[in-house]
Amino acid sequence: MGTLNVHLPWGDTEIDSGTTAGEVLLAAPTSPGEIVAALVNCRIVGLDFPIESPSLLEPVLSSSLEGEEVVRRTATLLLHAVCKRLYPKARLQVGQSLRGGYHYTVTGEYPPLEEMAEALTAAFQAEAEAGRQIARQDCNIDAATLLFLVDHPEKAELLRVWPTHRVPLVRCLDFTDIRHGAYPFNARCVRGFHVEAYAPGLILAFEAAHETRGEGNGHGTVLFRAYSETRRWNETVGISTISDLNGHALNDSIRQVIQIAEGQHEKKIAELADRIAERRGACRVVCVAGPSSSGKTTFVKRLSIQLQVNGIIPSALSLDDYYVNRLDTPRDAEGELDYEALEAIDLQLFREHLRALVAGGKVLSPVYDFKTGERRQESAWRPRELRDNEVLLIEGIHGLNPSLTEGIPDASRFRIFINALTQLSIDHHNRIRTSDSRLVRRIVRDRRYRNITAAETIRRWPKVREGEEKHIFPFQENCDAMFNSALAYETAVLKNFAERYLLEIPADSPSQAKGYQMRRFLDLFVPVWPDAVPHISLLREFIGGSDFSYK
Repeated sequence: MGTLNVHLPWGDTEIDSGTTAGEVLLAAPTSPGEIVAALVNCRIVGLDFPIESPSLLEPVLSSSLEGEEVVRRTATLLLHAVCKRLYPKARLQVGQSLRGGYHYTVTGEYPPLEEMAEALTAAFQAEAEAGRQIARQDCNIDAATLLFLVDHPEKAELLRVWPTHRVPLVRCLDFTDIRHGAYPFNARCVRGFHVEAYAPGLILAFEAAHETRGEGNGHGTVLFRAYSETRRWNETVGISTISDLNGHALNDSIRQVIQIAEGQHEKKIAELADRIAERRGACRVVCVAGPSSSGKTTFVKRLSIQLQVNGIIPSALSLDDYYVNRLDTPRDAEGELDYEALEAIDLQLFREHLRALVAGGKVLSPVYDFKTGERRQESAWRPRELRDNEVLLIEGIHGLNPSLTEGIPDASRFRIFINALTQLSIDHHNRIRTSDSRLVRRIVRDRRYRNITAAETIRRWPKVREGEEKHIFPFQENCDAMFNSALAYETAVLKNFAERYLLEIPADSPSQAKGYQMRRFLDLFVPVWPDAVPHISLLREFIGGSDFSYK
């Protein structure tokens, strides 16, 4: 046994070896808030985690970003548990984040959705208020496989690639699942959540939202339609979960999956170009917006090709050249320069130029020097005009903000929103966060081509997400079309690069918590070699080897 030194935010303490994180944190003289998990040496663990070495120990609060993920994981577990008890012949399959919650497709035998939502809400809230216990256990992989083989075969298949011989399980009421992260001792942290009917299924609506406040805000009609379309495509080749994808990788049919996924992308881009061509003459501006690592740059290049197939010449107008001088750039709450704010753009000049070009006039567009942080002299500005067979392509985070194209008739513009809406789930009960999929892309691209470590990318990510939620996601439903840039197979390819970069994160780095979580997530995928990825694929923007230039 022996005693160990533990460093806490409020001071050091001595504990007996084997004392759990929860026993230490919950004995704090004053409660810092609702504790749902713990950080032990920068790794998120459950409160039942035994401390067996000198450690840095911090509480994970339900109000934090890390705690919110624990809370939502708990909420999904409780939903499946109460659904199994009330409707044993119904099946819920988790899908996209939508309207401040998670959407579930409902199959099997169940009552009308409104009635079902009301009953599930009452049972869910009663169990949460009562503090329904959440039990944990481990078992060997053979026992776990037998446990899931009949009712949840996709979980049994997932265990084919499980990295250890022991499988962590979690149980609530009569529902047992694989434990893919930390859980609190009970379900009291999800009080206030509720279930809504949203045909053809249900939404588990959260009381608060960070991820879904942006990516699933509003009514979500366009968002859900884009997600549903891609999911239907995947299901035509039998892919809806990680285990489905792993099966193709292990059976050497992954090349066909890649070809179909890429073909779907090309078909959709061609359809968008055709829609723009149908408005030939009237449509003069195409605005493209999307969050970080959604693949906007490659999308614009591929759209440009398809527009030219239709006899339309794309002409790029960069918002970057309309930045105000650095001294005039607004600052955020921390006092840092905020280049993502709309006020960082010379909006008046941009609108003047845009209106003139659409009307058939000529302008001199500015040139911004990023080294000096100032606009170059007018003698260096570029002459522009928009010919009859040309359209302006405007790519940037503010592309769907109505303020950007104010004064331009609706008939003159076509607005496209791009996002990487993850259509795969871990299994039928556990989803993959869309923002995590984009983070994997960004980690690989930053490390390979921008000399930015995975630790630094993860450190910056909350700030990136904050900017997206403020400047991008509120306008996503304003689009004329949404393009889902996610590829069903992409994480299996990115794994080859991301695992190495995540291992480079120092053990004592604050980024280790997210990095460790991402490594455990990547463990679930059978790797797919990148040589089968086409050289015009959106994925090439992140892994390299593209036929397009990104300079």
